Parts: sequence; structure tokens; C-alpha cells
Amino acid sequence: MHTLAQLRTGQLSGITRLDLACGLTEFPQEIFDLADSLEILNLSGNQLDTLPDDLHRLTHLRVLFCSDNRFTELPECLGRCSALTMVGFKANRIERVTGASLPPLLRWLILTDNHVSQLPDELGQRPHLQKLMLAGNRLQQLPASLGQCHRLELLRIAANQLTELPQWLLQLPSLSWLAYAGNPLEAQAEAAALAATTPIDWAQLRLQQQLGEGASGVIHQALWQPPGQIARNIAVKLYKGQMTSDGSPLHEMHACITAGRHPNLIDVLGQVAGHPEQQAGLVMALIAPSYRNLAGLPSLASCTRDVYADELRLSAPTALRIAHGIASVAAHLHRQGITHGDLYGHNILYNDQGDCLLGDFGAASFHATTDNGQTRALQRIEVRAFGILLGELLARIEPGLSAVDLAALQDLQARCCQPDVLARPEFDEIERLLSEFKHID
Repeated sequence: MHTLAQLRTGQLSGITRLDLACGLTEFPQEIFDLADSLEILNLSGNQLDTLPDDLHRLTHLRVLFCSDNRFTELPECLGRCSALTMVGFKANRIERVTGASLPPLLRWLILTDNHVSQLPDELGQRPHLQKLMLAGNRLQQLPASLGQCHRLELLRIAANQLTELPQWLLQLPSLSWLAYAGNPLEAQAEAAALAATTPIDWAQLRLQQQLGEGASGVIHQALWQPPGQIARNIAVKLYKGQMTSDGSPLHEMHACITAGRHPNLIDVLGQVAGHPEQQAGLVMALIAPSYRNLAGLPSLASCTRDVYADELRLSAPTALRIAHGIASVAAHLHRQGITHGDLYGHNILYNDQGDCLLGDFGAASFHATTDNGQTRALQRIEVRAFGILLGELLARIEPGLSAVDLAALQDLQARCCQPDVLARPEFDEIERLLSEFKHID
């Protein structure tokens, strides 16, 4: 994090990224002194409600973060920034978004946790739009012009007031990661799912070291000692209870429970009861330390694509076991009326043998379990996400596959990613095809 003093004394001359969080109420004019180099500007965590009309003087500015400020409208000066591709205004008070506020090269827009009730038709006139994050607003409909955004791959519209998913949305050729939970349109799972979950008294749990933290909550290793039983090592996820980029953490907990048991899911042992601060939480099986993340989160440059370690190489059996396991668990979830919504390598834990676990249900949504056009489309949207994952696995596979097997896998990958949504295979077929490879034992 930089300081205002550094900026004002010229110590930051020539930098490409500036991070300022120091209670700003006005845009520091000294930022314009960086116009020849500045590409990423992060002003999140201040008290700003306006930006200068001549922001376009920052001719190299590609990325702008202004989350956790006091904006009530998306500034129209953004639309005049010719190089700007990523705009982030999460957790403000934004009610008004006009077409004039949308940069011509817009690729990634974050308006999570605001008060937006309507979006301009011009949003669909941004042909580079790839990632659109709108969870936690007041939207009752989406502009039909978005049907023209053929590059749109990730859409977060959870926790709004949408009563239907428009047909054009279900036909977008590139859409792969969709979250729409917490809207009136959503087919809710049976409320009995939560009631049937085993309550585990907080007094029986003893938290130990923190294992990880995400947008929705914190995971700890813990000891669970039921009365009269030997203590066992488990994991506890305590939810933060605030809006994330995907949606509501409590809805994530609901989906995690409803998913049920599967070899490629982390076992849910029960729901935390009696937390002193009434914090919601789940008690889960502890994952062996031999498991690790398959990939890292997407970067600013990759946008919707995971970042893999340069040195990562997978044997054919390992890669195929991962692919088969994820296809199997996705098929299971779809039978439960759940789309995961975030089927990515960074949400997969795996070991050297190719055993894998799919985690993070933050973007999960419920749909009808009956077979109809909308259900098929929602499921095939997720098939494209799997196709992208399969391509990433194939790109990192060690030599050893026969030309015939490789061609068959590449054909499957192409079928999963084809632009005709309903022409993609379902996960039951994908699982069956992958199980035929002799590398999977």
C-alpha cells in the first residue's frame, strides 16, 4: 500500500500500479503526474463519492478499483477512458448506471453489493465483456442487449430480484460460470435439508490453526469431542454472513448441505449450533495434507481463466482421474438440482494419484430436478466450464497417451465447449466416456 506523502513528494514516479487507502474524500490531483505510466489504480477503502471529469488524462489506465467507497452512481468519466478494461465498484451505494459510464473496451465489470435496480442497454454494446459481477443488487431484469455479448463467460446475478432467467441468457455461446441463487426465480431445495442436518454443539468443538480463508468464511482445523466419544480431527468453516462476489454465504452453506455425499465432495458432518455470536458454520471432514489446489485464481490479465503453476505436469492416469472425478461429482450435483457455478481448477483439491475433491459452493444455485429446456441449458452451461478445465488438464499432461486417446479427449473437449448450448453432452455421458479410458482404475 502506498501513502499520500509518497505520491505528493514524487517518490512514485513511473509506477504502473498505485494503491491508496487513507480515508480519501477527494481524488488526489497528483495522480495525474503518473499519467505516462499508471495502468492499475486501486482507491478501494476510502470515502470517495466522485472522480474527476478528466480522468481520461490517465491514458494508460487499464484497471480501476473503487470498492468500499461512497459512490451513488457509476461515474460517467469512466466512459471516456479509452484503455480502461476492468472496473470494480463493489460495496458502494450505487443506484444509477448510465451507458455513458461504460468504457468502450470494458471486459470486466464489478458492481457487487450496491443498490442498482436497472442497467443500461449500452452494456450489451461492449463486445469485449467477459466477466460481469452483479450479485447483491436490486435488479428485476437484465437488459436484453446482453444477448449480444458473445464473449461473456462469467455472470454473477445472485441475491437480486429476478423472477426469471431470460431465454437469450441460456443461449449465450461462451457462458460457463453462472450464479443466480437468492432470486425469486430460483427453484429452492427442500427446506428439510437444513432441518435434517446434524446439529453439533459449539461446546464440543475446539478450534485450532486456521487452514484457509475465502470471501465467504474462515476454515479452521478443530477437535470435535461428542459426549462419551474420543475426540476426532475435523474442519470447521465459519461463515462471515456478508455478501460476496458470488452471493450469500448462508446460501452457500445451504447448497453444501443439499449436495449430499459423493466420493469427490468433502463430507459435511453437521451444522454448528450454539455459537456464542450466532455465527453460522459447518463441521466437515478434515482433508489429508497430501491434497493441494490444482490451480490458482484468475489474474487481472487472465480474467476468467485460472493461473496454473508453470512447472505443473500431470501423468495421464492422474489427469484422467481428476477429469473423471469432476465429471462424476458434477453429474451428482445436477441430479440434486444444483449447479456448482464455479467449476474451476482453483476449487479442486487433488493428490498425486488423481483423487480429487470439488469445493467452494459460493456460486451454487438450485434448479428444477425435472427435465426441461431450462434445466438442460443450465446444466450444459456448466459443461462448458468442464470443457475448459479438460482443456487445461490436457495442456499439462505428460507424454504417454496414444494418438487415438488424445484425439478422443480433444473431441470431447470440443463438444463440451461448442457454442450451441443444448448440443453439448450431459455429465452422465461425459462420465461414461471418461470411464472407458484404461488409464482410470
